[in-house]
Amino acid sequence: MKSRRNVSDKAMEALAASLVAALERGVESWPLPPPPLTDPDFPATIPEHPHHLTEKGLGLLRADRGMFDRHLAIVVDSIVPHRMNLTDDAFEVHEKWLLRRLDVLTERLLFAIATEWLALALDRSCPDPDRWWLAIALVNGLANKAHGQPVHQGYHLVESIALAERPGTWHTQPEATSANVDWNPHGMTPRITSVVAHDKGAQAAIWLLTRLEQGDEQRRTLLIEWCKLLLERKELISALDISGFLIRRSSDSSPEIASRVVGCLARLIEGDKEAGLECVRILHGRKDLLVKRAMADTVTRLFRRIGEGAVSLLNDMLDDEDESVLAAASATVGDLRFIDQELWANRIKELCSHPVRIVRRNLVLTLRDYLEAFPIDEREIIPALWEDGDEVVMTRLRELLLRMEEVDPDRFATTLKSMKDLNLESLWAPLEVRRSETVMGWKKWLAGEGEVPARTPEKPQIHISDMSEAELPELDDALASLDDLGFLD
Repeated sequence: MKSRRNVSDKAMEALAASLVAALERGVESWPLPPPPLTDPDFPATIPEHPHHLTEKGLGLLRADRGMFDRHLAIVVDSIVPHRMNLTDDAFEVHEKWLLRRLDVLTERLLFAIATEWLALALDRSCPDPDRWWLAIALVNGLANKAHGQPVHQGYHLVESIALAERPGTWHTQPEATSANVDWNPHGMTPRITSVVAHDKGAQAAIWLLTRLEQGDEQRRTLLIEWCKLLLERKELISALDISGFLIRRSSDSSPEIASRVVGCLARLIEGDKEAGLECVRILHGRKDLLVKRAMADTVTRLFRRIGEGAVSLLNDMLDDEDESVLAAASATVGDLRFIDQELWANRIKELCSHPVRIVRRNLVLTLRDYLEAFPIDEREIIPALWEDGDEVVMTRLRELLLRMEEVDPDRFATTLKSMKDLNLESLWAPLEVRRSETVMGWKKWLAGEGEVPARTPEKPQIHISDMSEAELPELDDALASLDDLGFLD
């Protein structure tokens, strides 16, 4: 009990100081947005001065000690590293550990208090406008870094504000089945699969997002993290002007923030293609190395969404001088085959002579698909890469050729013929170990002194019914036939 009291007192002292500091940061953006929900019988009273709000928040914290103790117990149970058994008192066992982490305790307590105040403010049966002013100011003050609680817990609070729903409520409802207690086989309850933004709630959420956009680099980075999560709610993209925020942040002075926008492009294009393409245009035109690398990493996802529009992006990346950009872009060359196979094959041929080794090495990743599409290899890409002499390229090619010789000797013979003027000793050595009886046959065949030592077996024909088969026999006749054939004991 003494340990619990000690931790509680010190946590309360630290929490009071942090609450005041957070509320003071939150009310710097005065005036605050009006509450989304109000009771017509009890109209909301707008705070006259920011200082009054800070005093009210501190007074509520000190007056409601039970709320503090409840949240403290929940937070302590969630952050203690382990408990040997359920009878141990976490405060007594981990007292010193908790006191060394008062900053973690206070941050989680502040978000728990903000969640409770916001839940009271958005209670449709009895909305509390006083808690609204405190909650919105506290959330604004706590949104000061782009990691940890402000990202995920902060996002859920912003989403609740936009929907004017209490935090923690399930905004969508799955279809009830026989596994649910409330299932009614005769009921026709409509399934709620989407959310609807509240007009005033969306305005309050936009106010909060705008404060982040006008803040320092940490707050702007947090804005991008929130936008990335909000893009999963397509109904909120236009209501909260997510597209506008991302377009403006694509031109941010910080390369770190612009590179975070790149991670939002795929979902943004799905929800608002015009805005997504505008972001792609702005980001592709930036010269920051961090942004170029991020764009190269995400070009595969862009191919799946904008198709031919991503070809010019890939071509520009393949002409870049940075090796990291070249590595990511060359690994994406295989996506060209879904758009234009001739363009894809010609691009592979061009990159076979690229001066950067990592580009030539990444081409091997798409060679299997290339040989499926162009089994004759009229562009002689395989000999060009084998002649390159790079050990990594030759190792991967050797694995491909060995497997080809095993499963498709005809195609292997065609490829081997195009390589007959090259040094093939590194191919014969492992093949001698695996299938020594065929090595001499392949060498004689290359010298024109023998036949191909193996042939690709014909693929079995798969019967496809044309619905002209006779009618099925009777069960007794079928069982008798199976018995005569020995299938039945």
